[in-house]
Amino acid sequence: MAPRRPKGAGAFPKPVESPAPKPPDPSELYAALDLGTNSCRMLIAQPKGSGFHVVDSFSKSVQLGSGLERSGRLSRASMARTMQALRICQQKLKRNKVRRMRLVATEACRRAKNAGDFIAQVRRETGLRLEIIAPEEEARLAVISCAPLVSTRTEQLLVVDIGGGSTELVWIDISSVPRRDRPAAIMRLHAGFHPPESPFPAAKVVDWISVPLGVATLRDQFADVEDDAARFALMSWFFEENLAEFAPYKDEQAREGFQIVGTSGTVTTVAASHLGLKRYDRTKVDGLRMTSDQIDKVIRSYLDLGPTGRRRDPRIGEDRHALIMSGSAILQALLRCWPTDRLSVADRGLREGLLYAQMSADGVLEDGPF
Repeated sequence: MAPRRPKGAGAFPKPVESPAPKPPDPSELYAALDLGTNSCRMLIAQPKGSGFHVVDSFSKSVQLGSGLERSGRLSRASMARTMQALRICQQKLKRNKVRRMRLVATEACRRAKNAGDFIAQVRRETGLRLEIIAPEEEARLAVISCAPLVSTRTEQLLVVDIGGGSTELVWIDISSVPRRDRPAAIMRLHAGFHPPESPFPAAKVVDWISVPLGVATLRDQFADVEDDAARFALMSWFFEENLAEFAPYKDEQAREGFQIVGTSGTVTTVAASHLGLKRYDRTKVDGLRMTSDQIDKVIRSYLDLGPTGRRRDPRIGEDRHALIMSGSAILQALLRCWPTDRLSVADRGLREGLLYAQMSADGVLEDGPF
């Protein structure tokens, strides 16, 4: 005899509705927008512990600096593309009711003759107040964003931010800072590269430089060289020549206790290619340490692909294929100059630095690395 079916068997269970996530309090939100030579990128976040939780984000290749090297001006087409992206950012800020924000522009706007007119147009049409920041502040913000990636064994640190229109390098001596305090000492540089006397152990900025060559400006300078490998070699050596005024370039450095942290689309693209990612994954890239041999292998593979192959390579992506070789030329020059066979990859930069600086100034971060 077949067993009796329990009463109600097969009936759909009553669905259990999980409560909708509570929207963040607008009074806790901060925003940071970075308008660079190539990209417009924004983060909206709220403080969480000694860091922050991202609530909303935006990233778009706008190529604001397209043609700037030749004309000295922002073109109508590039300004129109950028304005379209900024309108989306403005909508996100309005939707999230963000009141605390810093919206900054960098090298393209520093150099363009008509940058003031563009900034005024942005404010008129979107209400967004962009400020053009100096190279030192750009370098400082990149440094503090990378503080969590600094090894406690590091005594000499080089942070490199390869942008579209410029490349910032900052050399920091943390040898006199107790190991456990080193990330916090670097974070305190948000107040300036030469802050006033403090009871805390201090990170010493040995030297910093802003080279007016980034992935877009370097590419544009050698656009007339047709041979792919020759153009790459010329770009790399030309970039190195521009480091002559950077003090640590002239001095021999100890290999022990030295760390390079690289932050840029170039560095993260090379890392993703090394890992063979078919789809970019920040959690696998941010904090990755690559050897110089691994980096060279990826760069050689880019050269072997040629311009057509790079355009079709999904690891590089449509937005970056035209810029990856100029970025790789900068990266190779840096690894040639300094005594290390490893590079720490940072998928973080100006936006994160802007957020940390705002939150730190307001005292909303808990005690910890920051």
